[in-house]
Parts: sequence; C-alpha cells; structure tokens
Amino acid sequence: MRPRKEKPEDDEQDRDFVVALARGLELLRAFRREGEALGNRDLAERAALSKSTVSRLTYTLHKLGYLSYNPDTARYVLAPPVLSLGFSCLAGMPLRQLAKPYMQELADYTGMPVAMASRDRLSMVYLERCKGTNAVTLAIEVGAHIKLATTAVGRACIAAHPEDERARMIDEVREHEGENWPNVQPGIEKAIEDYQTRGYCTSYTEWKRDVNAVAVPFIPRDGSPIVAFNCGGPSQTLTRDWIESDVAPRLINVVRHVAAVAP
Repeated sequence: MRPRKEKPEDDEQDRDFVVALARGLELLRAFRREGEALGNRDLAERAALSKSTVSRLTYTLHKLGYLSYNPDTARYVLAPPVLSLGFSCLAGMPLRQLAKPYMQELADYTGMPVAMASRDRLSMVYLERCKGTNAVTLAIEVGAHIKLATTAVGRACIAAHPEDERARMIDEVREHEGENWPNVQPGIEKAIEDYQTRGYCTSYTEWKRDVNAVAVPFIPRDGSPIVAFNCGGPSQTLTRDWIESDVAPRLINVVRHVAAVAP
C-alpha cells in the first residue's frame, strides 16, 4: 500500500489554515495502538515532519498535558487530557442514545454485536456498540478503527455520499491501496449498487476471512456527518442467507426507527 498524503498542498497556501495546529494534530494521530510509546524519530517518520519540528511540537504538547514523557526511554504516550476530547465528542452526539435501544434489540435477536460508526479518513471509527449474546463475537469497542474499503460499514458510508464526494473518497482509497486496488474495487462498486437497489451493503469474508457483516447508512437531517450501522459476526453463524433474508431487513428497520426519532 502507498503511504498516505499528509495534507493537501493547497492547505499551505490557505491564509486561514493554521499549519502549526495541523501539524500538532497530525502528531497526535501518529499514536495508533493502545498504549503505544513513540520517540521523536518515530513521530517524524509517521507524520512526515522534520525532527526539529517534531521536537518543538512534542515539547509543546507535553507542556499542555496532551503527551506524557518517559525520560528513561525518551518516548511519549498519549496523556488523559486527549481522552477528555474524545468523551466530549461522544457526549455531543445524542444520536448514540437515540439509536441504542434499537441497536440493542437487534443485537439481542441475532446474538451479534451491532455498532454505529463514522468515517475517519480511510477508516471507520466506532461511536457506539451493543453486545450480543453469542460468545464468539467481534471484540471491537467504541473508539476502535476498522477499514473503510473492505468493511460493510465503510462501504455503506461510501455509498451514501453524493456522487462527487463519493468519487473523491474512492480516489483516496485507490491511491492508498496502490497495487491492491483491483482486489478492493469490485467490493466497493457492488456495495454502491447494493445500496441503491437493496438499501444495504455487505462484506463477506473480505475484511477478515471468517467475518461476515451487513451495514446500512444513516444521513442526518441536521447536516452532521453520515454514520452507518452494522451487524457483524462469524461467517459460520452469520451466513449470507441469514443476512439477506432476515438480518439486513431488520437493520434497515433499525435505521428507519432512528430516522423517525432523530432531530
């Protein structure tokens, strides 16, 4: 896969665009795994910034409390104030509370987890999750990221966007996937067709070899970002036939209920 472009070149020429702020946020994004500790050299490579710039940014973020520093290892980790930003974001999403009863009802019926997610660049981030009763389920919690291009929930997000925005998203995926694009493209194209004809998108062992999933997008009336609801689980249990004959229609009804109560 090709490395992601950090930010459009036009941003550097945008008089209202604060480059220093953008670089600081990119640095925070460089921490990808839970508890991951990174040094300035690691951060410089991931954020595509010079070591001197990274050194100033980590110093500032440490002084502000967003990074913790271990002098024995010369590495940084994310500090608790970063978490407060995430919880503030979740608290400002009443859709989560409105949707949860309907999500839990489907999770109880299927035994599989039902989740709500929104796009974060080339991935989808979980905003809410309801656990099912099946002991063998996906352990993906709120805040976790999964791929945009090969998951049902990511494909549903792509499919629900207007054509021009969808084309830009697909271009980003194409560039990111590089030589793997021919393997990814058919699934996205079929998802768009399925959404237009059936109202839902699927991923059958394409994200993970033993996982099937179905997803339905929701387009908020207030102009906030598109979200998608999914139900996924082991392919031996959550079969294609069960999805298409039963689970998908029920998930469509979940989104209809959410649309009826959402502001």
